Amino acid sequence: MSTLTPAATATAAVFEDLVAAHRGIIVKIAASYCRDPHDRADLAQDIALQLWRAWPGYAHDRPFSTWMYRVALNVAVSQQRRRRVRGHDDALDASHEQLVGESDVDAEGRERLALVQRAMQALGGFDRALLLLHLEGCSNRESGEVLGIAEGNVATRLGRIRQQLRRLAGGADTGANDGTR
Repeated sequence: MSTLTPAATATAAVFEDLVAAHRGIIVKIAASYCRDPHDRADLAQDIALQLWRAWPGYAHDRPFSTWMYRVALNVAVSQQRRRRVRGHDDALDASHEQLVGESDVDAEGRERLALVQRAMQALGGFDRALLLLHLEGCSNRESGEVLGIAEGNVATRLGRIRQQLRRLAGGADTGANDGTR
């Protein structure tokens, strides 16, 4: 027997439908911050719990995905900080084949994926979140809304991230060294 009122049950159903429709956000963020499958599952569960706790404060006139990204990234970055303080930093040193099956991409593609993953791990939590939003196709405006920074600041930070990633790639032949951006 449910202890929720009919209104609360309806609200819970709306929440569940929205989270289910945007589940990929949780999966991608968890995969970007944790390599170990158990840690990813724990982070995804923590994100879902925090989304539920924050649900009453969600402004329904705003895009759900923007709000969800903000909550999920805050949980991921906070968890990463706690792990570092405790000395349990997940360096994401697991093989990239764990995330991409042998048949999904060719050898060159796997090599590039490994390079991108290593480069992302060298970024701080905030910059990693910004890069993840950028790779997801979010505009500078949308990324700024999620992260609580100005659109111009997003563009500036992304430029710095690109420079840092180029330095980290250290001349690796990724096919992008032909003078194009």
